[in-house]
Amino acid sequence: MKIGLTFDLKSTGPKTPGIHDDADEEFDSPQTIESIANVLHGLGHAVVFLGDGREFLEKVLTEKPDFVFNFAEGRGVSRSREARVPAVLEMLGIPFTGSDPFTMAATLDKDCAKKLVAHADVAVPTSYALDPAANSSSIPIDQLRFPLVVKPAWEGSSKGIRNRCFVKDPEELPGVIDSLRRSARQTILLEEYIAGDEVTVGLIGNAPPSILGMMRIIPNTPSDHFIYSLEIKRDFRKLVTYQCPPPLTATTLDAIAASAQTVFRTLACRDVARIDFRIRDGVPYFLEVNPLPGLHPADSDLVIMAGLVGWSYEKLVSSIVQAAMKRCGLS
Repeated sequence: MKIGLTFDLKSTGPKTPGIHDDADEEFDSPQTIESIANVLHGLGHAVVFLGDGREFLEKVLTEKPDFVFNFAEGRGVSRSREARVPAVLEMLGIPFTGSDPFTMAATLDKDCAKKLVAHADVAVPTSYALDPAANSSSIPIDQLRFPLVVKPAWEGSSKGIRNRCFVKDPEELPGVIDSLRRSARQTILLEEYIAGDEVTVGLIGNAPPSILGMMRIIPNTPSDHFIYSLEIKRDFRKLVTYQCPPPLTATTLDAIAASAQTVFRTLACRDVARIDFRIRDGVPYFLEVNPLPGLHPADSDLVIMAGLVGWSYEKLVSSIVQAAMKRCGLS
């Protein structure tokens, strides 16, 4: 079978003046693309590189792949950018891994995803979405629950989420909002900080998916306001420890598993997802879901989790492919 591989390649050259230093944080290294391609080759498939944007549009029409391993995040700041490639593939009738355009758009918008999940009776932090055109003075301060985590609403890979995004009181808020707006003109989410364990859950498959694992992220330096920020992720080997499974009570682990399954089903995820929670008093609070979780062979959370439960990189990637092909009737 000819499998097309879509992706956005991380820039390796000098930063463009005026462009924020995390502009391509979501994108992938040549090592990641090569590693995925090697697994697909090992499964006996021919692999063609489709990229993203105009290159993808041209190559998908000329190469005519039988199936696509979709890994394209989409460039720019549009909240529907992750939906572009799936939409084109649906239009052309080409089966692909991962979620459909609706889910890709709904999950990239953290505020939208939280509202949908809340209707399914999963706990979510109290939050307020500040429109890009709105002034900070319009924020209903009395409705917020401080401390807050202030973050862009339409980003992944912790883009825009820095240590400074932890806000203790209203006086700090305008400065943090202004800083975020200088890097990305989009909705800003003012979210209640949930004090407790940070746990991410990996799911593989469909109807229902299997839980690959649950992984707790704990800071190596104790902190009463730890957030899994971009600074942390860029130096994770030094700054955090991963525990899989988390040393939590059976009741709490069951609650996390049930919430993860509900989120996956409610947002109509397919084949693979990684879902982030904060645990307070045994209750999992949904933060966000990533239907395109990173697959760097050494640095991505899902890959680290897979290794901790005894899965090889090859088994992880091939399981995503097999789940998608089974869903599409190709297995």
